[in-house]
Amino acid sequence: MANTIERDRIVEARGLNHWFGSGDARKQALFDIDLTLERGSFTVLMGPSGSGKTTLLTLIGCLRAVQDGTVRLMGHELNGASEADLTALRRRLGFIFQSHNLHESLTATQNVIMGVQVRGRVSDKLARQAAARALGLVGLSDRLDYRPGNLSGGQKQRVAVARALVGNPAMVLADEPTAALDKDSAADVIDLLKRLGAERGTTTLLVTHDNRILDRADRILTLEDGRIVATTEVS
Repeated sequence: MANTIERDRIVEARGLNHWFGSGDARKQALFDIDLTLERGSFTVLMGPSGSGKTTLLTLIGCLRAVQDGTVRLMGHELNGASEADLTALRRRLGFIFQSHNLHESLTATQNVIMGVQVRGRVSDKLARQAAARALGLVGLSDRLDYRPGNLSGGQKQRVAVARALVGNPAMVLADEPTAALDKDSAADVIDLLKRLGAERGTTTLLVTHDNRILDRADRILTLEDGRIVATTEVS
């Protein structure tokens, strides 16, 4: 039973603290964060700007080094982990950001293929097939060869979502992914992530100020001044 429970915990953070700067300019950004994320769950991080949401997201996503406390990601301790181990873990994650960060000279398929390539070597044929499946998943099967300049804002963000999902990641970390989207496009993105949680066990941790999507979360964590001040379970 203990092993089953541990496998279901994608993230476990205990006593997590983080600082920026050094000397007199050193400032603490996170204070004694305790957090558990279960496999397949959809968790939203809320809070004012500067509260530590993105810092927490990047620590869990192996984009910053853990300084103090413990963070276990898919059973691997991040505090003190080697760069090779962190890189291997990042390849098992999907990242979505507010800015879609698409290459304007590449087609939708080619942009998504980049998400395949960062996860290891694969043939061009298999990469294209995986990209086409991911774009179909986000409703863009008829836009495979379109470049970003010929896509709407919502379609560009869907390409970015497909790029994050193409490797079937164990976890998706999203930073304000719906901020630039209209209501329907935002709902489509969130509903897709929810469906992946139910069908594939994909865990989502999403930073947002978007009140339109809160009712779709399983749990809402509120950060203020680097501390989790409220946890709300959404029925």
